[in-house]
Amino acid sequence: MPFRKIFRRLLTATLMVAVTSLTACEKKKPDIQQNFPFEVSLMPVPKEIRTGETVEIRIKILPSGNFRDTKYFIRYFQFEGSGELRYFDSDPYLPNDLYLLESKVFRLYYTSTSAVTQSFDVWISDNFDNEQKVSFEFKNSD
Repeated sequence: MPFRKIFRRLLTATLMVAVTSLTACEKKKPDIQQNFPFEVSLMPVPKEIRTGETVEIRIKILPSGNFRDTKYFIRYFQFEGSGELRYFDSDPYLPNDLYLLESKVFRLYYTSTSAVTQSFDVWISDNFDNEQKVSFEFKNSD
């Protein structure tokens, strides 16, 4: 056989294998992880508080990964004593209401309104049902 015929047959066979291989592959969407559990980091807070005194609580959300559309929320429940919890200079939070957090690093301010021990839980959650609870207890120092 002349060289050209062998070359054409080899080229045709190679092209057929390439076309078959390419059309047989399924196109898969990339596996994008959106749900990343997180931890909560706190700076130390005082153990005692006076009536009318305000304590700063510094919080940092530490996700195990990063997804741009993750939203974080906060709610709290006070089960002993009374006080007000607020974000920066916003209105005080209402117990068990859910509030959107604008940042993963933020400060809360708790103001005592009673002369007894005060205890409350802060719940931080995301839009993928991950949640962390942080508990606080302040003894009255009046």
